[in-house]
Amino acid sequence: MFVDLDRTLLSGASGLVLSAAMRAEGLFEGRPNLPGERFFYGVYDALGESLPFMAMVRAAARFVRGWPVESVQRAGELAAPELLELLQPYAPGVLAEHRSAGRKTVLATTSPVDLVAPFARLLGFDDVIATRYDRNEGRYTGRIEGPFVWGVGKLAAVRKWAREHSVDLSASHAYSDSVFDVPLLRSIGHPHAVQPDIRLRMVATLARWPIEHWDRPGGVPKMAGLETYHLLRLAVRPEAFPYARFDLAGIENIPVRGPVLLAANHRSYFDVAALAIVAARLGRPVRFLGKREVFEAPGLGWVARALGGIPVDRDNDPARALAAARQALQAGEPVLIMPQGTIPRGRAFFDPALHGKTGCARLAAMTGAPVVPIGLWGTEAVWPRSARVPAVTAVAKPPTVRIRVGEPIDVASEAASDPVAATERLMAAIASQLPPEASDMRSPSDSEVTRAMPPGRRAR
Repeated sequence: MFVDLDRTLLSGASGLVLSAAMRAEGLFEGRPNLPGERFFYGVYDALGESLPFMAMVRAAARFVRGWPVESVQRAGELAAPELLELLQPYAPGVLAEHRSAGRKTVLATTSPVDLVAPFARLLGFDDVIATRYDRNEGRYTGRIEGPFVWGVGKLAAVRKWAREHSVDLSASHAYSDSVFDVPLLRSIGHPHAVQPDIRLRMVATLARWPIEHWDRPGGVPKMAGLETYHLLRLAVRPEAFPYARFDLAGIENIPVRGPVLLAANHRSYFDVAALAIVAARLGRPVRFLGKREVFEAPGLGWVARALGGIPVDRDNDPARALAAARQALQAGEPVLIMPQGTIPRGRAFFDPALHGKTGCARLAAMTGAPVVPIGLWGTEAVWPRSARVPAVTAVAKPPTVRIRVGEPIDVASEAASDPVAATERLMAAIASQLPPEASDMRSPSDSEVTRAMPPGRRAR
């Protein structure tokens, strides 16, 4: 597996970080800064590689003539943690998939090897294919040793590496954002266009190569840095549901960054609206697990996919949903899950004890993500299980939906050894967010049981 660096593995160009590290090592002493450097790299981030830009990169070998190799290598060590901050959130998951399949991971970049090798080691790459500057007695000579690793030069370097390591390129994968890497992509068995520039997008579309984005899940559109979530959250407000009132508290308990599992109980189809209001308040995209049927519904299915929803197919491949949720958590995103799986039916709806499946606990064990319990109450008054649509006419006296967000709990270590016990603790934490009447043991009437049944079903 061969992967490019700038705008592929990283969200943008590495140049500013590398320049800052070299400057900190005193390598630019006595030399003026490049005028408009930040603007220059901003254009690169937006549009990708260009011939003038790469001509400047190639000329850099002459610019560093006489520099101590050790100083540049120290700059690379200094830059590595800063480059890690630019890593695309879903990139580690892709690398992990290739490693689990037994493939070697190789960073293939035009950047100088002495600057990027420390970053490659930090990420656990097996090797680096990069431009090498000629050196003599510990200093650069101003010449390039071997090919300039760009365009056909990158292809030549990858072919040489593959021969030396007995790697079959027809069975290999390559990832790049740039049209100038088309010679390499065409020579690989499995080419991938990642955040492609306009020209590579055209080539990839015609060649039917996969087009991927490692800053978000597949199928989620993005424009000017905004996902569908950022647009929809403007409309998801309590005022959008005049037939319900919302009593929300504890939203501050949800971490503002990093992975987190949001675990809620399930009482009604209107839970979706209640949880959408919670998600809108967060200000960052929330991925969620939902029934496969939701994603197959006209219109609604497109919205669910555009928001990064994860379909759960219990009949064919339930493990796929957990894998996708795990990838989102490893990318540092919030994931919403209802451990009960479905709304309890009939008399089970009135059971004060909540019973859940182990998926949420197992995700916590896989990723170490904290779990935030969310208690929902009153959504069934807006949309009972027996109704096909919510009670939208109740605007004169709308029922109150109570939403309580609890403090994060850590079930990861317990879930690793006993997911059932961890799930029981998690469900108890959700139950603790419900009002006191939720714990009352009572015998519901036949009419109440019928309202808790799917449409057309009656209590037995």
